[in-house]
Amino acid sequence: MIVFLITAVEAVAYWTPGYYKMEYEKYQVLDDLPEMTMDDLLSVTDEMMAYLRGNREDLHVFTTMGGEYREFFNAREIAHMEDVRGLFLGGLWLRRIGLMFTLAFAALLYFWKRGRKDRSAYLARAVPGSLCAGTGVFFAACLALAAVISTDFSRYFVVFHHIFFDNDLWILDPDTDMLINIVPEAFFMDTALRIAIVFATFVTIFFGACLFLWLKGRKAAEKGGN
Repeated sequence: MIVFLITAVEAVAYWTPGYYKMEYEKYQVLDDLPEMTMDDLLSVTDEMMAYLRGNREDLHVFTTMGGEYREFFNAREIAHMEDVRGLFLGGLWLRRIGLMFTLAFAALLYFWKRGRKDRSAYLARAVPGSLCAGTGVFFAACLALAAVISTDFSRYFVVFHHIFFDNDLWILDPDTDMLINIVPEAFFMDTALRIAIVFATFVTIFFGACLFLWLKGRKAAEKGGN
C-alpha cells in the first residue's frame, strides 16, 4: 500500500502530461507574477521538479521576469524547497524499502513448507484472502483520513506542514515569494484529489485481482473436497 501511495504521488507530479500548465491557467498564476511567459514559467517548473527528485544540484533558476533576467526563487524559498526535496527523496527511499519487504515476503512464501502436498492449495486460499483483508483495512483507514481532511483542507494542510517540517520556512509571502503564487492552496487541493484517485485505482485493481484469486482458490478447494 505504501508503494502504491508514493507511486500515485509521483504519477500525478511527474507523469501527468500538461498538468502544471493546466493548473497555472486554471488559477491564472501569471497575473500574480511579474510579467513573464507561460513557457518560461513551465521551464522553471521543470527545473524545480528535477531538483525535487535529485536530478539537479541546486534551485538557483534564472528566467526573464518583468523584462529582467533574474533568479526566480529567493533564499527563503530555496531553503524551504531543500526541506521538500528531503521529504520527497525520503518517500522514494521508503518505496524502495516497501518493494524490498514485498520481495522478501514473496521469497519466504515461495520457500515456505516446500514439499507438502497441500502447500499450493493452502497458499492459493490464504495469501489472496490475507491480502484482500489487509488492503481493505488500509484503504478504509485512508478513506477515513481523507474524509476528515476534506472537512477543512486549509487546517489540515497546515497540520501537515507542522508534522513534516521543523521550521517556519513554509510560511511564504505572496508579495515577495514567487513559489506561493504559482502553487496556491487550491493547486494542492486539486493535486491531493488526483493523488487520491490514482491511489484508489491502484488499490481497486490490486484488491480485485486478490479477490479473484481467493475465490478461484476457494472454488478449487471446494471442488477438490467434493
